[in-house]
Amino acid sequence: MSETNATFAADEPFFKALLLPHRSLGHTGFLILMGTLTFGCMVTGAIFLSHGAWPIFGFLGLDVVALYVAFRLNYRAARAREEVSVSRTSLDILKTAPSGKSEQHHFNPFWARFAVSRHDEIGITGMAVETRDNSVAIGSFLNPDDRESFATAFSRALATARSR
Repeated sequence: MSETNATFAADEPFFKALLLPHRSLGHTGFLILMGTLTFGCMVTGAIFLSHGAWPIFGFLGLDVVALYVAFRLNYRAARAREEVSVSRTSLDILKTAPSGKSEQHHFNPFWARFAVSRHDEIGITGMAVETRDNSVAIGSFLNPDDRESFATAFSRALATARSR
């Protein structure tokens, strides 16, 4: 094997993780929820309207609009993602905001430290990759179980990068 091939093989990532926020309500569930809520508000509003309480009909519509806006903002926030890859010579983190703006962070795995903040009852509350002059938080949107599994796998990957 030539020196060029050995360098190229060392740059090949052996750990890759794509971190995405979890959303329990999918598109179909959202449509069913909004349809049911709209139908319920229309029926309730019609009852109030028939009794002469017409302002209530408008306020019921505001509830539906407010819930729709809240869900749309939540789904927009779900477009955030973080891509983490580790090779023998490189630790790369690509953070993509919901707006689509990306930040690329590059670390040497031999100098990077994986810092984990823990709480006795909750578990992992924060994770970051740190060097002497830089710190990048990762996985802030993950739930506690996903944080635990990612922290275990990522710690193992960093240890593997240092031992190879």
